[in-house]
Amino acid sequence: MQVFLESGSGILMIILMVAVGYVLADRGWFTEDSTKLIARLVTQIALPPYMISSITNDFSKGELLHMLPDLRYPVLSMLILYALSILIVRLIKVKLKHKGLFESMFFNSNTVFVGLPINLAIFGPKSSPYVLVYYMANTTIFWTLGVYLIQRDGQKDPEVSLKAVMQKIFSAPLIGFIIGVLLVVLNIHLPSFLMKGFNYMGALTIPLSMIFIGISVHKAGIKNMEINRDSLGVLSGRFLFAPMLMMLLVLPSSMPILMKQVFILQSCMPVMTNAPVVSKMYKADANFSSIMVTETTLLSLAIVPIMMLIISHLAL
Repeated sequence: MQVFLESGSGILMIILMVAVGYVLADRGWFTEDSTKLIARLVTQIALPPYMISSITNDFSKGELLHMLPDLRYPVLSMLILYALSILIVRLIKVKLKHKGLFESMFFNSNTVFVGLPINLAIFGPKSSPYVLVYYMANTTIFWTLGVYLIQRDGQKDPEVSLKAVMQKIFSAPLIGFIIGVLLVVLNIHLPSFLMKGFNYMGALTIPLSMIFIGISVHKAGIKNMEINRDSLGVLSGRFLFAPMLMMLLVLPSSMPILMKQVFILQSCMPVMTNAPVVSKMYKADANFSSIMVTETTLLSLAIVPIMMLIISHLAL
């Protein structure tokens, strides 16, 4: 119960910042270009220094080396979810044009724009390396298997450029994570003025991410939300099967309690914001993926408190 109570203020803070983004977007503060700028500021400017500063400040060499093998848990979880999605596609008779999109959205989650700031707001900076471990698995699987499945829905023959995939996987946040790990493992200490600068830049991560989510929800439009068997299937994957499976995997393990909590919470984050972009690129149903991003993002604000209540009562 203490974990749930402590997370309450963080969840309220998240809702408040999302609401700020939504209201400002409703008042016409943001254009398409400014929204893209916020996304780039978060992923390319704020997150990399945040990763470096948080890892070097909060983790020792031994802790990092012990943590990285636990990457197998999110990888295994997503592969099992993919197999389950194939079964559910047949059981509920998902539309043929949504098959690949459905499977991709079923097992991939938004671990950066939503997952990272939510975990930071609830658990604090100590959770960030655990978030990035999950992110490594999630982004690799999305930009390989996930993109392939979306391409299969479109009019183009599925073809995956190795160069493009590697650029997506080794994004700025992941590079920041790798640099932070190397600094700790090699026992390298950066100058204090540089670390203070990283701290200031990294502090932009949470507010800008939450404002971006508010803008995205406004842009997609709540009125566009719809409930049908395809959308219900995706929602079940994100908010029911994914956290249940992750609990089954991590509860018996010896990993730190905080890592278990982060992995469970990361597993039930909303659909990746990249899904509509990739869908549009390969002429799949971008409207369906956009609606699912909106629905899962909105519902995640209600699911997070419920998940925190469940986590607080688990024998972690």
